Amino acid sequence: MDRAQYQLSELDKKLSNYPALQNFEQQTSVPKVYVVLGLGALYFFLVFFNIAGEFLVNTAGFGLPAYWSLQAIFTMGKADDTQWLTYWIVYSFLTVIETMINAVYWFPFYYTFKFVFIMYMALPQTQGAQVVFRSVIQPVFGRFFEGGASSENLRAQADKVTGKSS
Repeated sequence: MDRAQYQLSELDKKLSNYPALQNFEQQTSVPKVYVVLGLGALYFFLVFFNIAGEFLVNTAGFGLPAYWSLQAIFTMGKADDTQWLTYWIVYSFLTVIETMINAVYWFPFYYTFKFVFIMYMALPQTQGAQVVFRSVIQPVFGRFFEGGASSENLRAQADKVTGKSS
């Protein structure tokens, strides 16, 4: 119980950085932690029972990562740029594969699993996109980019494989 209270107080401290939540708490007398947790639970409930599941999961897959990607573009560091570029590559592959096999009809609770997977990939704390990229995409496609990803290197590698010369 003490640990739960500690986590709630830590979340409350983080949520105090958002003036809109502060105003909402003052106007309604409902603690902002409970509002955020309630909305999160409602969101997950709707996804779990597939009530607008596709829309909600795609919103989560685009909304937060798009915000964080824009934030990364405006910073000087390179690490966050790499994180979000990797996320978008993995998300693109997931979307293409999902469309090809029409996964929603084959797997029960598909959107629930997709939501959890997207949150795993998107959250910077888990670095999930990096893990998926390095364990799945890089081994398959990395051989095509060994000399670099410039168009000249790709053309030279393609010519070498096909036996043609430019």
